[in-house]
Amino acid sequence: MIVIVAEKPSVGRDIAHVLGCSQSGEGCITGDKYTVTWALGHLVTLCEPDEIDEKYKKWRMDDLPMLPDALPTKIIAKTRKQFTVVKKLINDKETERVICATDAGREGELIFYYIYTQAKCQKPVDRLWISSMTDEAIREGFEQLKPDTEYEGLRKSAVCRSEADWLVGMNASRAFTLRYNALLSIGRVQTPTLNILVKRRKEIEDFKPVEYYTLTADFGDYTGLWFDENAEDKTAQRIAAKERAEELAAKVKGKPARVRSVTSEEKRELPPQLYDLTSLQRDANRMLGFTAEKTLKIAQSLYEKWKLLTYPRTDSRYLPMDMLPKLYQTLKVIPEPYRSLEAGMTRKEDGKLYVSKRIFDNSKVSDHHALLPTPKTADLSKLPQDERSLYDLVVRRMLAAFYPAYEYDAVRVITDCEGEAFRSTGRAVKQEGWKALYQQQPEEQPKKTRGKKKTEEEEDTAPLPALQEGEERTVKKTTVQQCATKPPAPHTDASLLAAMEHAGREIEDEELRESMKGAGLGTPATRAAIIERLLQVGYAVRRGRTINATDKGVRLIDVVPDEIASPEMTGRWEKALDEIAKNQGDTDRFMQGIRRMSAFLVEFAREGAPKTDFPEEQRRGSKSASRSEIKPLADAVCPLCGKSVQETAKAFGCSGWKEGCKFTLWKDGLTRGGGPALNAKIVQLLLKNGTVKGSTGTLAMNSEQLTFTANGQNTPGISMNIRYEKKTAGK
Repeated sequence: MIVIVAEKPSVGRDIAHVLGCSQSGEGCITGDKYTVTWALGHLVTLCEPDEIDEKYKKWRMDDLPMLPDALPTKIIAKTRKQFTVVKKLINDKETERVICATDAGREGELIFYYIYTQAKCQKPVDRLWISSMTDEAIREGFEQLKPDTEYEGLRKSAVCRSEADWLVGMNASRAFTLRYNALLSIGRVQTPTLNILVKRRKEIEDFKPVEYYTLTADFGDYTGLWFDENAEDKTAQRIAAKERAEELAAKVKGKPARVRSVTSEEKRELPPQLYDLTSLQRDANRMLGFTAEKTLKIAQSLYEKWKLLTYPRTDSRYLPMDMLPKLYQTLKVIPEPYRSLEAGMTRKEDGKLYVSKRIFDNSKVSDHHALLPTPKTADLSKLPQDERSLYDLVVRRMLAAFYPAYEYDAVRVITDCEGEAFRSTGRAVKQEGWKALYQQQPEEQPKKTRGKKKTEEEEDTAPLPALQEGEERTVKKTTVQQCATKPPAPHTDASLLAAMEHAGREIEDEELRESMKGAGLGTPATRAAIIERLLQVGYAVRRGRTINATDKGVRLIDVVPDEIASPEMTGRWEKALDEIAKNQGDTDRFMQGIRRMSAFLVEFAREGAPKTDFPEEQRRGSKSASRSEIKPLADAVCPLCGKSVQETAKAFGCSGWKEGCKFTLWKDGLTRGGGPALNAKIVQLLLKNGTVKGSTGTLAMNSEQLTFTANGQNTPGISMNIRYEKKTAGK
């Protein structure tokens, strides 16, 4: 008998169906030759510190660092029953060999290895490695089984990752929790990811907006923007003073103008590459509003349940050459509306697709190839809406990769009037190319963010009339617009995933930056979980689509050393793990470095960490927590009754609420409409001055309402009643 261990029951049932196993047993399905069983995710995990040594039950700084010679594993209590089933089957005297059929990646390798060693199994092991859950892919996988020794590097990398996270996380979390008497979670990947959010928050808070004006001249059939030919291009269109802008407007209004120059430059945008998981998560966040975690769950559902996508947890955007026949099979079965779009793919005279290095490159395919639809006909009417939307993204991207480039002429016109120069830009499309796939969904084109305003440097894509040098016009009217420089945008799932993927890109040291290429924070399979973890422990919060560091998150980054907060260090570790997976790295050297880092973090918490206070942890629903959440707001007086103002976890309000005063400002009352979250400093200034001017706009309060006006707008965009009306932000 051969025992197959899958990662989940659903996968086990699919494999059993293909192999003809039909007799259901407890936690398994049996056939003539095979018995298929499964894990339930992890069945075995690393022991807790107190399970290794009794003394670690009490958290004491003197007992740190915890650096046991070996990290033993234990059976997870709630899934012990299934572990017993798997252990009995793989150790049965009738079992000749075992097939590892867990997910084909680092985490799947770890799940099986921990089960196998905890069960003290000695049977030979083969590895099933598949990138699709279709029946055909499973059959092919069983025809190409390999001994598990070929995946030894991946297994070592998985164990190193697991033990490194234990050593750094357990030691640092205990040390800093004890140092500050506040429950603090610190992680090898989690903390540098938080650092990215904290850095962005500080950039936004420290940003000082610069007001300026622009002048647009209307020439009848086109418009032009005034610019200073002697200034840097980035700021050439800015006019510092309103008086100067109005003076220029009056100077040219109604006056004759002449086209000085017309230049045209041929440009082309190559089609986008195929998706890996991270790029899919980024596009799904921008285009569909999905979080990284939601995208991964839906992609996993399309892979496991619907069998319409290949293995989603891939880090490659390329295909091996032997995938070409599969690609043709997929193209034959894709449903409408995609079938009719196939005609636009670039083909040779014999009808075959062009094989490009941007798509097919064996050297750039690691454990898995790029994400593709499977050669299975999809019944789109049966797919839930979210699954259908994500499937649409993947199919269009597959088609787009084989479409011709988008080609256009970038046109630039300079028009003179009364000695002043006006610039007009536009484009004349020569070939729609791959962008034709997105014509019906303009907001879903790659590299576009819904709602994003055109910046000064971006080229205007509006068509221009056919103009010749020397042509004359008259300035019909002029428009002066007040503007302000914008702070960096808060991170979204999409931008944070990009920052995690390219950790080290901003390093100034050129040699170090070069060595960091290919390194990142976490892996495509783990980045979504890291983001969710930051939200769970209170270091970050979602506001609409944005993710912002909390005060607690900022304080943590302020007190931990750069060595654990730096994306550079974690990127190096991730790169080292990747080298171990490829049998090019030294596991002992890696783990020695992790042990040294764990000891250093404890010593830093003990001796070098700066003094600061963290707010007390509050438990929801407890009366003591409710009392501790209320604190007076210094120098703040209620505008309705004159009593003092106090702050709670969710709002600022009058201390005389028991006497009937209903003055309340909800902290997140403006965030749903795109406004800022209120904090103590903002509210103090509002109550003192009535207005607060920030990097993104202006807040103004009267006795009835609080309003927010974004920079560059003349009218309030969002308002909130201040008489106890909960979260009433509206446009």
